[in-house]
Amino acid sequence: MALISTPVFQQVIGCAIKVHRALGPGLFESAYHQCLVHELTRAGLVVKSHVPLPLTYAGVQLPCAFRADLIVEDQLLVELKSVECIHPVHHAQVLTYLRLARVRQGLLINFNAKLLKDGLKSFLMGQPEPAVVQIGGADSETNGTIKDQDEPDS
Repeated sequence: MALISTPVFQQVIGCAIKVHRALGPGLFESAYHQCLVHELTRAGLVVKSHVPLPLTYAGVQLPCAFRADLIVEDQLLVELKSVECIHPVHHAQVLTYLRLARVRQGLLINFNAKLLKDGLKSFLMGQPEPAVVQIGGADSETNGTIKDQDEPDS
């Protein structure tokens, strides 16, 4: 499964790596969130933060059933975590947010990874099923394309 990379996607990953290099793992998600918004804005990207996602259930409108962490340039939904490991429920959360936000591409970033590339997952809504791609790590087709500063050259 190929990773679909756009300039916005690459800029977001670059900014996330910059934040991770400066702060390292182990902080609360809220700290990474604020720092990443700052870096993305400095990079000239349009960033919406804590975006309310509406839901309709049984004819009842819930104007803010969920909040997406970030939507960048109205084309990339970014969900941030600072957890020991990513679980299937985190994938389901991103896929649900993509559907509700009507955004095609998503990025899940776990800032608690020792090397940030190991905490990145890309999501792409499509037919018949959405695609989920691990960006870094041993099971990735893109292994080696994204490097953290602390990672030795191979």
